[in-house]
Amino acid sequence: MQVRFVALALGILFLLLGLAGFVPVLMLIPGGATPDAPLNMPNLTFSDGYGYLFGLFPTNYLHNAVRIAVGVLGIASYTSFGGAILYTRGFAIAYILIALMGLLPITNTTFGVMPLYGNNVWFNLLAAGIAAYFGFFKPVDPIETGTPSVG
Repeated sequence: MQVRFVALALGILFLLLGLAGFVPVLMLIPGGATPDAPLNMPNLTFSDGYGYLFGLFPTNYLHNAVRIAVGVLGIASYTSFGGAILYTRGFAIAYILIALMGLLPITNTTFGVMPLYGNNVWFNLLAAGIAAYFGFFKPVDPIETGTPSVG
């Protein structure tokens, strides 16, 4: 699989996840909670739209907006090999750090702005691992870069 298609796939995935976070029927609140006061809600300074996307991933409106932005960048980076490499490498580094932040109690809400804990940790690590493999480790086919082969 080419790095451009990985950037496109990650972009589409994150765009769809970000958009899904704004669809009320896809957002669940913990059992026994009310929309005004969800149970086990962390101390977020930006709590608008807090809930669990598909019942799995804690999110809020700001988190959804960040996912949409990351998705649009991935789709835009598909247009060139260099852009796709830059996107996958930047994505890998950023999302490994974000996953690590999700493990630490002091940073697992991005300092009170958006939730990074719970199932977000493994999802972010998985996405970062895929991006890291294609951005840093997978050998590049000369056809992808547009450079002619010698010989």
